Amino acid sequence: MEFAHKSVLLDETIEGLKIKPDGIYLDGTLGGGGHSSEICRRLSGGRLIGIDQDAEAIAAATERLEPFREKVTLVRDNYCNAPAVVKSLGLEGVDGIVLDLGVSSYQLDNVERGFSYRYDTALDMRMDTRQSLSAKEIVNEYPERELYRIIRDYGEDQFAKNIAKHIAAARKDRPIETTGELNELIKAAIPAKMRANGGHPSKRTFQAIRIECNHELDVLKNSLDELIGLLNPGGRICIITFHSLEDRIVKSAFRKNENPCTCPPDFPVCVCGKESQGKVITRKPILPGAQELETNSRSKSAKLRIFEKKE
Repeated sequence: MEFAHKSVLLDETIEGLKIKPDGIYLDGTLGGGGHSSEICRRLSGGRLIGIDQDAEAIAAATERLEPFREKVTLVRDNYCNAPAVVKSLGLEGVDGIVLDLGVSSYQLDNVERGFSYRYDTALDMRMDTRQSLSAKEIVNEYPERELYRIIRDYGEDQFAKNIAKHIAAARKDRPIETTGELNELIKAAIPAKMRANGGHPSKRTFQAIRIECNHELDVLKNSLDELIGLLNPGGRICIITFHSLEDRIVKSAFRKNENPCTCPPDFPVCVCGKESQGKVITRKPILPGAQELETNSRSKSAKLRIFEKKE
């Protein structure tokens, strides 16, 4: 299966990076190499480091970036380890970073990966197939109260409590093995009237379980300060989010790095000694235009935020 994935907010991201031909750039969520290939086209003497935890993404990007192989280094890892990867290559920092968060179109469309509610297949949802925790363990082994919390917080589903209750009751008889079985339980937990008016009843729950399975929010929250620290003076980090919680984490981290002062507001001068790391370029997130919304349904919830390291 071809790793087909249309990069969201591509032009806006490339413009936001302010690419220098001889600069060093890091794509922390390589995917099929959409953003990376556009970065490479603008490099002459520069370098691109691509990171992804998905082996199939690395394989697809290797093929796509073959014309630029002399300026590209690809590493199978999680972007939370980007500082260590960069240092291992003998580099002190990078001039730009891009993160395109969430799940790719390829991962959703690959039946065997178990990301999508559209196919009946084994529960999985691991972005990195080397890890032991999968959706199956979450669905069958997490306490009901934890399932409720995950579906409520990560899926923002108003029926989270009832969905968790149905899952917990069903697994007492036998393990829930497939996405199809999980679909039926979710459907039964949501009133018929609400199912008729909304989108697919499983969308929010599947999203929540995927986020938990891959620790997506924790990885993001714990990585941003270090990624900003990895930037060379004047370097920029561009982050595309698809979930309100992701966007909130990015917005908060950018603001904190711009103004880290913890002194009380009534202090005449700062005495905490915390220095600004740079400035927020996007006071409001950049959203997809009408044309992109029409041609790429995945872009609907996308938001791009940009931060620039101080000179």
